Amino acid sequence: MIPLRDVIPSRTAPIVTVSFIAINAFAFVFELSLPEVPRQAFITSFGVVPADFTWLTVLTSMFLHGGWLHFLGNMLYLWIFGDNVEDRMGHGRYFVFYLLCGTVAAIAQVLVDPESAIPTIGASGAIAGVMGAYFVLYPHSRILTLIPIFVFLEVVEVPAVFFLGFWFIMQLLSGAGSIAMRVQSGTGGIAFWAHVAGFAAGAVGVFGFKQKDRKYWQS
Repeated sequence: MIPLRDVIPSRTAPIVTVSFIAINAFAFVFELSLPEVPRQAFITSFGVVPADFTWLTVLTSMFLHGGWLHFLGNMLYLWIFGDNVEDRMGHGRYFVFYLLCGTVAAIAQVLVDPESAIPTIGASGAIAGVMGAYFVLYPHSRILTLIPIFVFLEVVEVPAVFFLGFWFIMQLLSGAGSIAMRVQSGTGGIAFWAHVAGFAAGAVGVFGFKQKDRKYWQS
């Protein structure tokens, strides 16, 4: 399922969300400008390497991506879900919330595989936190979704609780499967546990960050 947009209009300009997208885009273009060997060295230096953990890389890793699909997919999800969460929290709170969710996600991945020398990069953990917050704040929203059915493509409105709940369950199941695969292959892959932890952090942490005195629209 590929989300296209949600049905809730944002009442304020999502300046933090747009800024995060711009920073991610700048970092990704810079990565692409590097030759292969320096690019790998750059990612290793600024990604989270569990076996050589530093707090600085927790921040820098949130703005690096491994390829076009990784980058575009993350930015699409951030654009769809971020503006409404930012609207509900306010710009400053949302900024801190996003970085905290990304931090929790990164730490979770380190705890799952503390001896790994493979760098973890991407905004997915922080964005998962935004999705967890959206799940709590807008349970009656709907997501316009592109769904492949055999050789056809259908665009349908899917309840947000179903879309996000399905996404979370898939990450949880994939995370369990990734442990067995890692033991067998010793290679890297998608940091599913970072997604799970980020989503959970967002769903719980939203209660401390949402602005309680603001009315908000639900559909």
